[in-house]
Amino acid sequence: MIDICLLGTGGMMPLPQRWLTSLMVRYNGRSILLDCGEGTQIAMKRRGWSPNPIDVMLFTHYHADHISGLPGMLLSMGNAERTEPVLMVGPKGLQKVVESLRIIAPELPFPIQYRELEQDQEELDLPGEKDFHIRAYRVNHRVPCYCYSFTLDRAGRFDAARAKEQGIPLPLWSRLQKGETIEEDGRCYTPDMVMGPERRGLKIAYATDSRPCSNIVACAKDADLFICEGMYGEDDKLPKAKEKKHMTFSEAAHLAEKAQPKQLWLTHFSPSEMHPEAYIPATRKIFARTVAGRDGKSLTLNFSEDAQQEEDKTPARKENDD
Repeated sequence: MIDICLLGTGGMMPLPQRWLTSLMVRYNGRSILLDCGEGTQIAMKRRGWSPNPIDVMLFTHYHADHISGLPGMLLSMGNAERTEPVLMVGPKGLQKVVESLRIIAPELPFPIQYRELEQDQEELDLPGEKDFHIRAYRVNHRVPCYCYSFTLDRAGRFDAARAKEQGIPLPLWSRLQKGETIEEDGRCYTPDMVMGPERRGLKIAYATDSRPCSNIVACAKDADLFICEGMYGEDDKLPKAKEKKHMTFSEAAHLAEKAQPKQLWLTHFSPSEMHPEAYIPATRKIFARTVAGRDGKSLTLNFSEDAQQEEDKTPARKENDD
């Protein structure tokens, strides 16, 4: 099971009803923060989630609307007396950018580990989780920028009949099911002796601040959820999107048409797009399973036999919210 929450869906500047870009992914008690725009802490608190379990922070790039909330986030984590290290991942220059921002957050009770991305595609695992994988893909923005996919593997079914046929002792079954190789009484038992072929797992993809490119399609291919930038709803803003290296709703939908995810959520809206939902009917003519994201929009992804539960627990922000 993976929990996802769009904490902020705005681009460029925050609005009364929209914080800047950030996404939280939670799995097995671990939390991954993807980008940290202004207002991320507030959005997280409104969702009822804590920053303290954040093990990994991923950054698409270092424009202010994607990283300006970081100093305050680090201070909050430090004030909670966190001591475990935090892994930060992003394009080359990450350490220099973060250390510059830490001028106003110089003393932290936990270490920061850095991984700077330089290749066209790079893979990393969630520390301590052998079945959860993160892959970064370089995209096409005005500065070095990456999109990310998250995949959760799923083992095959345990075959009790095969285990019995091979005379595998009952006490070893659960250990083999967990992937352990066991040597006992001069015989070696391996998981493939009792497990069927791997089943389809779960996949989430996130892409923002880019022109359409093949790496985004590869990132989102067959995802359960594809979250993609929709900077402009109007097709006549395509020249502006090209100039700024962003995308229109239609362009994001065409990427989804190629990648065929189960759902497409649009995010990173221009401040001029006060009502992005107004453009969704036209966008669905390109990719039917498209929705406009909004701050606090959440989804719990389960394996295919289970339901995918969508919820919006975060109340709408009032105009006079701080």
